[in-house]
Amino acid sequence: MNKKEEIKDNKIVEETSSVDNEVKETAKNVEETFTSEELIAQEKDKFLRLFAEFENYKKRTLKERIELFKSANQELMTVILPILDDLDRGIVEVKKVKDKDVLKGMELISNKLKNILKQKGLEKITIKSGDTFDAEIHEAITQIPAPSKKMIGKIIDIVEVGYKLGDKIIRYPKVVVGK
Repeated sequence: MNKKEEIKDNKIVEETSSVDNEVKETAKNVEETFTSEELIAQEKDKFLRLFAEFENYKKRTLKERIELFKSANQELMTVILPILDDLDRGIVEVKKVKDKDVLKGMELISNKLKNILKQKGLEKITIKSGDTFDAEIHEAITQIPAPSKKMIGKIIDIVEVGYKLGDKIIRYPKVVVGK
């Protein structure tokens, strides 16, 4: 080999090695780009999951807060119900005495209290004698012989009025059922 051929071969080797380096560099860049796209996709997935988890957390805490307010009202309402019962019994007794002024005053107080409690979501469960007994809505205090066959399994008397707060029954009506 002469010198010219040797220089030519060296140039070819250098050019080949240069091309190899460029190919390797390009392959590395493509690999980095692919890896970067995968990382972006992974980070995007993490972000979406974290965002969804945060949204669920907000909904859950809002629901818990609403339930807390409802349960706080429930506790207060259950404490006030015996007072409301006493007020109703007092009105019945004042009607017997036939003192119009005292009756009017007690009815005003009772109506005001009932309206305030109604605004807060308290509702009286309306039942009457002759309604069918339902164990999910009523609480049977006792059973007595029915005055007629039609009254078997029906409500004979209402001992204590029931109330519900929103959709939840906080005191079941206490009733006497015919057997």
